[in-house]
Amino acid sequence: MEAAMGLMRRIPPKHTDTALSALLSLLPHHSSDLLSQVDQPLQVLCDADCGKEFILCEYNRDADSYRSPWSNKYYPPLEDGSLPSLELRKLEIEANDIFTVYCDQYYEGGTSSVYMWEDDNEGFAACFLIKKDGSKTGQGRRGYLEEGGWDAIHVIEVGPEEEGTTNYRLTSTVMLTLTTNNESSGTFSLSGSLRRQEKQLKNIIDMSMRLSIAEGHICNMGRMIEEMESKLRNSLDQVYFGKTREMVCTLRPPSEVAQMRMPES
Repeated sequence: MEAAMGLMRRIPPKHTDTALSALLSLLPHHSSDLLSQVDQPLQVLCDADCGKEFILCEYNRDADSYRSPWSNKYYPPLEDGSLPSLELRKLEIEANDIFTVYCDQYYEGGTSSVYMWEDDNEGFAACFLIKKDGSKTGQGRRGYLEEGGWDAIHVIEVGPEEEGTTNYRLTSTVMLTLTTNNESSGTFSLSGSLRRQEKQLKNIIDMSMRLSIAEGHICNMGRMIEEMESKLRNSLDQVYFGKTREMVCTLRPPSEVAQMRMPES
């Protein structure tokens, strides 16, 4: 199992489905662990009742059906599918409306979904999802980008209220894929994923917080997600783009730099 997880961490996100299917056939007795620990690229389905797209994940799945956050119905239809309580459903509707605005402001479009469910610790949990397709056939194209996608998964565990405060614990995963094509540079592909949670971020930011609920749960969760996404974007820029730029400039330095290094003779 440890070797399988190490392999999945090195697989590009766009090949995750194929690799996961192969591992499930090899390790059927670890299927539940693999499905719960391996984040897969997000898929989108349209809600026929309201005409809006919603994101599919393990947190809105029951059997082979997925619950829409807009109509609160399962697709394909499921009679006894699990549903949030009335109070939690109201909070879920409000979170979806606000997160749609967040997605438009930060990502210039895309698809977002928020799901909430009761927890065993007298609290609740919430999953905030964003999928941005930046390919030429998707939600926008930038420069020479042929294929591109940004999948963000934020899971927040909210503890029971105690004297006007509660504890929040955030775990976030971001999967990035992009492919460019240009006559001068040829085809270039870059993909990877980052996952951060409270224990891994102690030197950066404490993502396990006890906050006042005076302003409401959505305000607290929104601030945590906004701060976490900023950290993740900086990490992606340093780890993937920074290292790639360093290697390319070392192996294929610009012509003016190469001339400076050549001896006068």
